[in-house]
Amino acid sequence: MPHTGSAAKRMRQSEKRRIRNRNVMRDVKVQLKKVKALATGAAVDVNQLEPEVRQAIKKMDRAAAKGVVHKNVADRKKSQLARLLYVKKKAAGAT
Repeated sequence: MPHTGSAAKRMRQSEKRRIRNRNVMRDVKVQLKKVKALATGAAVDVNQLEPEVRQAIKKMDRAAAKGVVHKNVADRKKSQLARLLYVKKKAAGAT
């Protein structure tokens, strides 16, 4: 338990931030799982995949802006998503 008033306040603030960060990360992870589920399998519908990738990128940007994840982590994930979409579009166009 905190011994001072300021320590008690820091504890309350960190708990609020932890809950907020957890909710943001849960939304990001759910969106990434949606993209992964759409991207796996033999027949990939690029028309469904593209808006989900855009939504995932948007959520990663917001998480980075709020400080939930580091900007470089968000950029790396966005790059991976963009590359995934490019590969799937190219494969869909080739067949």
